[in-house]
Amino acid sequence: MSDLNALSSMPGVVAAFRFDEDGRLEDAVIPDDSVIDRETLDLLGHLSVANMAIGAMQARGWEGVSEVKGFYPVEGFTFIGLDWSAVARGHQGLVLKNQLADYDAAYKALGE
Repeated sequence: MSDLNALSSMPGVVAAFRFDEDGRLEDAVIPDDSVIDRETLDLLGHLSVANMAIGAMQARGWEGVSEVKGFYPVEGFTFIGLDWSAVARGHQGLVLKNQLADYDAAYKALGE
């Protein structure tokens, strides 16, 4: 797992957080000037777990009925909002300002 303090120092990061297998918030680093709170991060943890489960179901179904492989296992999820986006991989996530978001870098950093 990546260090939340290191993740929170990436450009555009509003918050870095860790959640359990059910989506409950375990830990978070929220910069002082941020307007996001722990309750929202808890909700994002639940959203990430739910969407990764749905994505896994769809990936397994698609691979089962087609010749196309490589969609499963699902490792992460990105939710793009109007001002902020959330990227989750494994049991960690980042909230990013869209203007500064580098989704590939965020996803890679969460996997380190």
